[in-house]
Amino acid sequence: MINVWYGWPLERVLVVLLGLMYFVIFVQVTLFHYRQNFRHWSMWIPVIATPLDALAMMTYVFYPAVWLGLAVTLLLAASLLAGLMGSYLHWRGVGERVGGYEMRNFLVGPPVALPGMITATSLISLIVLYWRR
Repeated sequence: MINVWYGWPLERVLVVLLGLMYFVIFVQVTLFHYRQNFRHWSMWIPVIATPLDALAMMTYVFYPAVWLGLAVTLLLAASLLAGLMGSYLHWRGVGERVGGYEMRNFLVGPPVALPGMITATSLISLIVLYWRR
């Protein structure tokens, strides 16, 4: 049974793990944005993009077609930009709360680290896909 994993390069295993990470991020993002009743249209972007990223990456691991690699690249680039936009919106959201950028607003306001996780996961995924030895 373990012999099946022989021959899988590290890059392929990392793509699987990063795809699973997108599923976990999807659950967390959906819970947070559902809690806020999707007040802003941009809250739908990570809820839709993260499972698409995860499914595309997991499919690419088992079916490495050139067109699918391009699709994964475009999805990851879009998620990277969406993560940057989300970081801006979350930081701005903390600042708009009563008291501005106080510690309590970072604790109860929009989580400023979560869009950064999407950005970082997208960047790491792109690096893994295009890293040349």
